[in-house]
Amino acid sequence: MSEKNLLDKVRSGPVTQSLDAVKILLSFVGIASDPMPSDVTLDNGRMVLVLSNKKDCYYVVTQKACSCPAASYHHGPCKHQRKYFPQAETTKPVSTNDSIRPEGKWAGGHNGPVDELKVVA
Repeated sequence: MSEKNLLDKVRSGPVTQSLDAVKILLSFVGIASDPMPSDVTLDNGRMVLVLSNKKDCYYVVTQKACSCPAASYHHGPCKHQRKYFPQAETTKPVSTNDSIRPEGKWAGGHNGPVDELKVVA
């Protein structure tokens, strides 16, 4: 059996783990595996193992990546990353110039409807 660490794989991307692998890990860590927990936090909260909806594997979730199919399909944060590693809400800074609009020939600073082009013969 090769000596591999779950965190070694995180550098190239997390890898989905089988139920048997997680059972062995849980017995090593001292966590009960009957029934299988829905999530397991490891490495001081930097990695979470999340049980899939079909309950046939565990997805490895970190702040930067997840091994679930949705994360690789959408190329962005999946629901697991948003749940276990919430990001700070980014708000749009309010500018003091938001009330100033450019001048136009119509009220509210808009240019209004476009006139049809007139063909000069």
